[in-house]
Amino acid sequence: MTARLPIPDYDEMPLSTLGHRIRSLTEDELNTLLEHERAHAARVPVIEQLTGRLNELRQGAEPTPGPEEEPSDVPGHSRSSSEVTPEPPRGKGRPTAHGTRSTTGKGIEHD
Repeated sequence: MTARLPIPDYDEMPLSTLGHRIRSLTEDELNTLLEHERAHAARVPVIEQLTGRLNELRQGAEPTPGPEEEPSDVPGHSRSSSEVTPEPPRGKGRPTAHGTRSTTGKGIEHD
């Protein structure tokens, strides 16, 4: 039976999120994750991140508490740009849609 891991859903967690989540773990908890990682997926970047944090703790760093909510991999902002519509651009100097021609046989941009 597998020991309970200190981070829920550890095996599905992306590397970018893992870096934030391990900051609050103790040396014993990191060792548990490291043993689990080596016995299962053995992902080199994850092992490097875990051993790097272990070395920081051994050199005097302290576990730092993080926010209670789950960190997100998606930025908290939304993109604000012009609305996309299915219609092609209109007006002189604008190219026609790909593969279309005006009545002169040239694109609108050549008027």
